[in-house]
Parts: sequence; structure tokens; C-alpha cells
Amino acid sequence: MSITTETTACLVLVTCPNLPEAQKIAEHIVTKKLAACVNILGEQSPLQSLYWWEGQVQQAQEILLLIKTRLDCLPLLEQEIRTIHSYQIFEFIALPIQAGSRDYLSWVAQESSTT
Repeated sequence: MSITTETTACLVLVTCPNLPEAQKIAEHIVTKKLAACVNILGEQSPLQSLYWWEGQVQQAQEILLLIKTRLDCLPLLEQEIRTIHSYQIFEFIALPIQAGSRDYLSWVAQESSTT
């Protein structure tokens, strides 16, 4: 396996209130080629989230999307998710990928597009 540190790939975290919405978002952004891959976590066992909202601590069960894309796709990706997501303020956190399999990261770059 060949490892590279030369990449513009990133991992985006997005939480969703339920599985149907998570699947709809994932399918939409992969079809539009704004992401090469989306993993959906929490189908069998939803995530427990605790957060401040409207002056109170809230709890919710959520589904987590792990989105693999390129840094230059982030503005369009966020815009497309905003058109579907039901939360007023949704989690959208992009983490740069510092290193990984050269073949995999090349595939992410090739399959993610802003056009």
C-alpha cells in the first residue's frame, strides 16, 4: 500500500434526525458528485447527542453521515445539503485528511467534482 500526504480530500461530518433524511442527503450529494462516498452510521443504534438549543440542554437520537470529498467542493456541498436538511442549524464540520492510501484519495479526488 502506498501512503500519501499530498491530498485535498476531507471528511465532512453531518448529523441527521432520522435514517430516511440521511439516506436522501447521501444519495443526493453522491449523485451530484459532490462526494465520492458517504457512510451512514447509526441505522441499528442511533447516536445519542446532547447539545444546547434555545437556552436548554437537549437530547436527541441522530444519524451521522461521514462524507468523503474534496476541499473545493465544500461550498457547493454545504449549499446542497442546506436545501434538503430539516434542521434550522445543522452540523457541517470538515476535517482535512492529512494522509491516506494514495489509490483511495486519488479516487476521492476523481469522483468528487464542483462541475
